Formats: sequence, structure tokens, C-alpha cells
Amino acid sequence: MTSTVTGEKASRGASTTAGFDPATKLGPDERVAAIETLKSTELDVLVVGGGIVGGGAALDAVTRGLSVGIVEARDWGSGTSSRSSKLVHGGIRYLEQLNFTLVREALIERGLLLQRIAPHLVKPVRFLYPLNHRVWERFYIGIGMAMYDVFSWSGGRPPGVPHHRHLTRTQVLRSMPSLKKDAFVGGMTYYDAQVDDARYVASLVRTAASYGAHAASRIRIEGFIKVGERVVGAHAHDIQTGEHFDIRAKQVVNATGVWTDDTQAMVGTRGQFKVRASKGVHLVVPRDRFQSNSGMILRTEKSVLFVIPWGRHWLIGTTDTDWYLDKAHPAATAADIDYILEHVNKVLAVPLTREDVEGVYAGLRPLLAGESEATSKLSREHVVAHTAPGLVVVAGGKWTTYRVMGKDAIDEAVAAMDGKIPESTTQDIPLLGAEGYPAAWNKRARTAKSSGVHKVRIEHLLNRYGTLATEVLQLVEDDPSLADPLPGADDYIGAEVVYAASHEGALHLEDVLARRTRISIEAWDRGESAAPVAARLMGGVLGWDQEATENEVSNYLKRVAAERESQLQPDDESADRVRLEAPDIAFGFEEDDVVVGGGRSSGAEGATADDEQVVGEKTTEPS
Repeated sequence: MTSTVTGEKASRGASTTAGFDPATKLGPDERVAAIETLKSTELDVLVVGGGIVGGGAALDAVTRGLSVGIVEARDWGSGTSSRSSKLVHGGIRYLEQLNFTLVREALIERGLLLQRIAPHLVKPVRFLYPLNHRVWERFYIGIGMAMYDVFSWSGGRPPGVPHHRHLTRTQVLRSMPSLKKDAFVGGMTYYDAQVDDARYVASLVRTAASYGAHAASRIRIEGFIKVGERVVGAHAHDIQTGEHFDIRAKQVVNATGVWTDDTQAMVGTRGQFKVRASKGVHLVVPRDRFQSNSGMILRTEKSVLFVIPWGRHWLIGTTDTDWYLDKAHPAATAADIDYILEHVNKVLAVPLTREDVEGVYAGLRPLLAGESEATSKLSREHVVAHTAPGLVVVAGGKWTTYRVMGKDAIDEAVAAMDGKIPESTTQDIPLLGAEGYPAAWNKRARTAKSSGVHKVRIEHLLNRYGTLATEVLQLVEDDPSLADPLPGADDYIGAEVVYAASHEGALHLEDVLARRTRISIEAWDRGESAAPVAARLMGGVLGWDQEATENEVSNYLKRVAAERESQLQPDDESADRVRLEAPDIAFGFEEDDVVVGGGRSSGAEGATADDEQVVGEKTTEPS
């Protein structure tokens, strides 16, 4: 249903004037309330795209006192933002490209995330850099490591991680006994940080909502509303219900990552830059497959390969190849997996095989095109531009610098608004769960004793929810059966599934098993055993009947089967075709109405104003 703005337009920051109190959770009721506000209120800023950059832009805008909406076509962080290397890092390889500005900026952000914004989600991680040459390589890499350390201090605060160290060959072998003895002559260690990227995005959007942003996932933008040449809003489609409605906004921010070009095409004007998708594949293997007390970084002929500690697992990746196929479900191939195994096995005394691989995931980097034919050399710096009046585009960049990208996008948006609008404050705004985290960690033993939950489980919850772990523990207190681990995924308990649906915006089983938890890549069966139990728990929150619950399980199992089969294919085209055989829940509710010319051919109540133009295609999925 097409909606128009009625009554008084909401004042900046006065979200409650629309009858909607800032949400401290993202549950089904909060989603309904957010959509009602999006339909009835002209916003200052509408953010399209619920990944890390979109979430950062929404938080930046709402904490300046603006009225803000953010919509996402799938689940929060379901694209690139949940399929990264899960590192918060400066990008040590960019030093070799002399991109000192990018490295410095990223290292300053790393320190902020570690110490202020999300200490419960972002943790230091130690890496070993093996050396193959005795003199020149140690000198050359040592200079780079020293610069890395210096840049990390340049933000005016401690970096939050130790400095690099030089190691002898004996020290390297002691640190990582599973290396081949002839694979190195020495080494260095340095620190970066890691993050559960999907949890971070969900927490970021929830934090924005807690400040008054109106957040709704499974809302697909199918076109923009224009008055003359100016963008004044967007046509939205609620995938959950099939409803169509309009969202009005003074400024729209396009933060759709690898879908940037598709979104720009809906405006009817040429973009000022292009985004090129580069596929990165990662393997997950059990921690006991080789012995090491640190991660590792290896040089390859194309880029670098990371071996990253991840709880009871290792993450190993990544590849860097062009991808021109389906952007929502990039598929890993047998060749991708063999490439990673081949390179890591060059330094391991006992090689890994396909049988050691627990999980595989592939993601797409949104690289700025036109600077290089090789994706590994395309820019990771970001650009922001007003590509049409009322429409700001932010593209490129890297996960670590999301906050700066969000700030720059909102700076561009507010420059076109009337009145004096405050500067960004997100450098001082922690995510929900961050405040009081050190104290909560220090008293974890007492919390375990008082709750009757094992201390190791309390630590797990604190590192996923921060001080909000008390809300998860309250669910266990109300229903002790929720303390039971999920089948085939002992690291996670039932309360986390319930909490994901009631507080974190999870609307489908895949949202929980692939993003609120990482069962889909960590469990040997990729979540097949956990799926029925998790669906039943979610259904109790979301009101699913037996048929809906069974459909969720069936769809998830088909997803797992398609991913497994795609990973046996020899090339991208074959893998993409097989992966797309699984049903796509983002397009589960389809209607016969289509966008034709200047208006909708059917299914839309009300008429478009004479001076407005509907642009876009129904088949485009921008966010």
C-alpha cells in the first residue's frame, strides 16, 4: 500500500512524536512499529542497506539528533558484512602499496573498537609472520611492522595491542610446532584484532534503534520517488507481508555495497563510479588439526593468506577473484578450496585435506572499479558523493573503517540540509553491551555461581553480548531448559536462539544459524541437527505454526545441501547454478504487480502525485 506523509513532519531527533519510543531491542513488535513510522513520517535520513556501513551511517545520523530510518532487503549483515575474514585490522599489505593514509585510519579505528566502542566483540589476536630469507626480508618486513606500530599510536590514544616482536627460528617453532621445519628461517609476531562480524552488525543496528532509528529488515527498495530531479523517498516492499509502501526522506543514503550500481540504476542516472565485486573464500577447520598459539599470515603470488584462531576452530583464507554472478549467494568452488589448502599446506608439517574442512563461506568485497584489472589491487578506500539531489552514495572501503564511512556519508547528507546540525559523535558512543563490560568480565565467576551456569558458558555469553548477557541469563532463569546446548553445536544454548528472535531482529531460521550464531560454518553437519530445535524455539517467539516451522527447517536444509554441492563444482558458473537451486527466503512472498513506466500496474493503492516519478525495476535487489 502506498502511503503519504500525514500530519506534522517529525522534528529532528523527536522520534517519539510519531508514537514510537526508541527500541532497546529488535523484536517482531518493534519491527511493526518501525514500519508504521516509516510509512507515516518524513525522515531526515533514510539509509538503504543494513550492512556494516549502513548501520554505521544510521547510528551516526540518529546520534546527531536526526530522524532516521534504515531498511535491509534480507537480514542485517547478510551480505558482505557477515562473510569477511572477521578481522579488524590496518591492512599490513597496504603498506607495501604505500597506502599509508588508509593504514593509519584503519589502525586508529581498530583502537577505538577494541577499547571504547565494542570491547566485548572486538578482541586482540596475535599473528606470526614466517620469514624465508635471513637478512633482507627481516629488515624489509621489520620496517613495515615498525610503521604499523607507529601508525597505531597516531590517533592520540594507546593502540590496545602489544607491539611487534622479532623471533628466531627456534622461537617460531616453539610458537607454532606444526610448521615444517624447513619452511622458515625465523619470524615476527604482531597483533591485530578479530570480530564476529555478523553479531557486530546486528548490535550496531540495535544500538542505532536504541537512539531512535526506525530499523526494519526484509524490506526491499524497488525504486525511488523523485520530484523533478530530486530524490525524496523510496518505494518499499515488505517481504514478510507482501505490503508495498512509500518512505519519504529529505536525504537517502545508498549504502548497498556490491549492489551499489544496481541501486544507482534505479535512480535513472549514471553513477559517478563503479563497484566491482571480488570473491573471498574462507575455510573453517577444527583447532586441533594443527598446533599453534597464534594465527599466521602467509604471502601468496596474488595476495596474503590468513590463518586465524576462531574459538575451537581456525579460519583460513582468503581468495581474491572477480565475481559477476549472483551477489546474494556467492559460491565457493572446489578450485577455491583446493587453492587455500595448497597454500597453507606449503608450511604445515601434516597437510590438511578436504576431510578436515568443517565449513566454507564466500563473501564479496565491494571494490572501487577502474583503477586496476586485478581485484587484489583495486582500492579499499571509500568514496562519498551526491550522485543525484537528495541521494548520497557511499562505496568502497573496508570493514574496519565502517564508522568513518558512515560519518562521511552523513556529513555529505547534512551539507544539503537546512539548519545547523551537530558533528558526528560516534567515536565516543559504545555499542549496546559495551558499557560496564570489563566489570562484568571480572565478576564472571560470581555470575556463574549465582546463575547456576558454568563459568565457561558465562564467558561465552559475555564475549557475544557483553553486559546484555544478563538478558540471556534471564531467559534461562525463566525457563531452565533454555540452558541446554543445541544439538551438534555445543557452544550455543537454546536461550540464544530465543533471544535472537525476541531482541536481535532474526526473522528466519537462517538468520540464527548463519549469523546470530555461526553454527552453519562451525558445526560438522552445518546446523542440520540444530535446525529443528532452533526452529521450534524461534517459532515460539515469532508465532509460527507447525507448517511454518517445518518450512523453515526444510528451506535451511536445502540451503546446506546446495552449498555443499556447489563446493564440489569446478568453476564459478557451475557453483552459482547449483547454489541457486535452494529457495531464497528473501523472495518468499511474490505478487503479480510490477513496476511499469511511471507507475505500478497493479497492487498499489492510491496514486502517485503528478510531479513525482516512479523509477526502478521490481527485480532489482539493492540492499
